[in-house]
Amino acid sequence: MKDTIRWGILGPGKIARSFANDLQLTEKGGLSAVASRSRERAEAFATEYNVPNCFSSYEGMLASDTIDVVYIATPHTGHEQWAVKAMEHGKHVLCEKPLGINLAQVERMIASAKKNQVFLMEALWSRFNPSIQKIKKWVDAGKIGPIGYVHADFAFYGLDKDEKGRLLNPALAGGSLLDIGIYPIFLSYLLLGLPKRILSSSNFHHTGAEVQTSMIFEYDKAQAILYSGLTTNSQMRAEIQGRKGTIFIDPRWHETQGFSIVIDGKEEKHPLPTVGKGYSYEIKEVQKCLQSGKLESEVWTHQNSRDLISLMDEIRRQTGIIFPSEV
Repeated sequence: MKDTIRWGILGPGKIARSFANDLQLTEKGGLSAVASRSRERAEAFATEYNVPNCFSSYEGMLASDTIDVVYIATPHTGHEQWAVKAMEHGKHVLCEKPLGINLAQVERMIASAKKNQVFLMEALWSRFNPSIQKIKKWVDAGKIGPIGYVHADFAFYGLDKDEKGRLLNPALAGGSLLDIGIYPIFLSYLLLGLPKRILSSSNFHHTGAEVQTSMIFEYDKAQAILYSGLTTNSQMRAEIQGRKGTIFIDPRWHETQGFSIVIDGKEEKHPLPTVGKGYSYEIKEVQKCLQSGKLESEVWTHQNSRDLISLMDEIRRQTGIIFPSEV
């Protein structure tokens, strides 16, 4: 792998801007190309971020020799298609979460990565957040004792969004679960593993998009109470209770700048500000893997992505969340 890894962005939307800003904070990578289906959008993004190569089609960028790795930031329904096309062109892939909209898609993406011998990782940026990294280590080390309870939610008011946009449009796999519910599910999975039973319930918008989902994950000696919603705002402070103490992750916990730990009634605050928005950590993981010849991250593996989408598949089965592309 070259000294400087050449990135391409496929889908220059809001999240791609955050990604591009944080890419500038890393030493080993640079933004080499951007692709949009709109020439005007691609050129505007290229001008804003001084990107040397601009494409008015996704295929054009993927077929070019201008990039080594592509960051896929399309709506969920485009993840499998464009990740597979990228990998067929020999490009490494960092794909926004969820990796696919169901397990079948994720399996096809992983199979393509193996067939084409390229790197693939789900861009679950919270896994690389410094606070969550430290919390995971402390929990595994038994600092607060065996976990008995986890609470995590992610909610904001989104019912005023464009009903044809990705959030409220079932045709784009819209709704709260895949967009933001993935975060509370991830936290429970990270700390407690796969649950032995799931109980879940959803409410729906008149467009057919799911807009509220409550979940209980049952483990042998613990429970996790999880929620995602687009009908109200939430503080988004997560709580992890152990036999010896409790960890509180500061709001908004999925992009937290620190946490607190309470043991024997004494609270210790641990501020851990992120560099930039916080995307640089997953970017550095990809670049480290590429420079060492790894085709899979050991921090967030293909199996982790399989497990995560399997949990969401089961919740969707229970609650009746079905997307038109699956019918």
